[in-house]
Amino acid sequence: MTRRRTHDAGFTLVEVMIALMIFGMIAAAGVALLAFSVRAQGATGAALDDNAALNRLVSIMTADMAQAQDRPTRDAAGTLFPAFSGDRSAQPILRFVRGGWANPDQAPRATVQKVEYRLSADGIERVAYPALDGAAPLPAALLVDRVQEVRVRFRYAGAWSDTWQGDERASLPQAMELFLVRAGGQSYRLLFLVGTGAPRTTDDTNNGQQGSGPGTPAGAIDAPR
Repeated sequence: MTRRRTHDAGFTLVEVMIALMIFGMIAAAGVALLAFSVRAQGATGAALDDNAALNRLVSIMTADMAQAQDRPTRDAAGTLFPAFSGDRSAQPILRFVRGGWANPDQAPRATVQKVEYRLSADGIERVAYPALDGAAPLPAALLVDRVQEVRVRFRYAGAWSDTWQGDERASLPQAMELFLVRAGGQSYRLLFLVGTGAPRTTDDTNNGQQGSGPGTPAGAIDAPR
């Protein structure tokens, strides 16, 4: 006697549809997780790049400001510029001469260099010159991008000023403050000591401050606001 089959072989249409729905949900969850991972990696990379750019700006400006020199310069037209000048409403926002320009090839040039800082559409640029007088600038180097606003202040004899034009009384300020606002609203306040041999003022001595600065480490950064 032959046994009768109670079920046909294979899956029903309903079972196949349920399996496809479950597979689609798992695939969608995997794609969403992968997309989130990619976005998080991109955001982390951008944040690290921003932090590296700010650290680069601080390192370079700390070295530049610390080695500022009392040496006026002239442009190609013969116009005389003070050894150190700064104005947030002008271009460049900073112009000065710094020492310590390395010369490993023993080229016939000075070991001091004229440097400018400019605010461009891309951000803060550093411009160096191959010679102190009458030379065209070298290509600009972008230090930090996405800068919307820059303000500078200069300290001398216990007082702050928004502009500085060195003269016979004081060619260099004792310290400089750089305040910048980046795209996204982050703001930073950077403080730098200027020069290595600036005299100590009576006001600073009476206030118990050491050296020529305003009592703040060179290159100090206030937390973003």
